Amino acid sequence: MPAKSQAQQMAAGAALSAKRGEKKASELDGAARQMYESMDEQELEKIASAKQKNKPKHNAKS
Repeated sequence: MPAKSQAQQMAAGAALSAKRGEKKASELDGAARQMYESMDEQELEKIASAKQKNKPKHNAKS
């Protein structure tokens, strides 16, 4: 499932970084913390790896 907005993609990237031990999980908040707790590394990789071109900054529908 690719990210629907740049904000969602950035949150997934932060959560993925924490999963890999590159960032402390205690530094996460909001959507990044929820993603960290509820998704595994493969799911986060799929969301974070999508291209940002032509994505809105925020998706008002989600």
